[in-house]
Amino acid sequence: MIAFVSGPVAALAPTSAVIEVGGVGMLVHCTPATLAGLRAGEEARLATSLVVREDSLTLYGFAEDDERQVFELLQTASGVGPRLAQAMLGVHSPDALRTAFATGDEKALTAVPGIGKRGAQKLLLELKDKLGAPSVTGGLVGAQRAASGPAPWTEQLSAALIGLGYAAREAEDAVTAVSPQAEAAIAETGSAPVPQLLRAALQTLNRAR
Repeated sequence: MIAFVSGPVAALAPTSAVIEVGGVGMLVHCTPATLAGLRAGEEARLATSLVVREDSLTLYGFAEDDERQVFELLQTASGVGPRLAQAMLGVHSPDALRTAFATGDEKALTAVPGIGKRGAQKLLLELKDKLGAPSVTGGLVGAQRAASGPAPWTEQLSAALIGLGYAAREAEDAVTAVSPQAEAAIAETGSAPVPQLLRAALQTLNRAR
């Protein structure tokens, strides 16, 4: 298992980063929050989890070891693959997920794209005691998120765009451009799908150049 990768960030994309390790570029799939903390050309260290399939080897990266641990524990539930586990961490922090499972917060789980009401109920049953208890501060954060919803999508999206090398003004204009799409998604599902919004924002920026 590859426990972590460390080296300069060679490239950034909407859902992944390339970390140069010993002259080799390692493609690592990351959440928007993790990507937002990376800068092209700067040193980075990501905890990683290698998912092995018959036809592929896929590396997932996380800003903290705790995220990787939760990522792997989520996949012990039936029907949860790496993409869904990563989507859950894209919407909620590890402690927010622990709080959701500890309190049976079905609404928090359905805020994740790809999880419906039945799926949330099933996950609550399967994972209730597997993730452990949230920390004190994490519990407070989880309670706040349950009351106010996921972290503001505008901040996540802006940080991700700046992390990809765009100027703050360009990021602001792109966020404004995709706001109608975000508002429609929030009205329909209760949350803004940041990865999809990031792709839409990048398309807007590419058209403007």
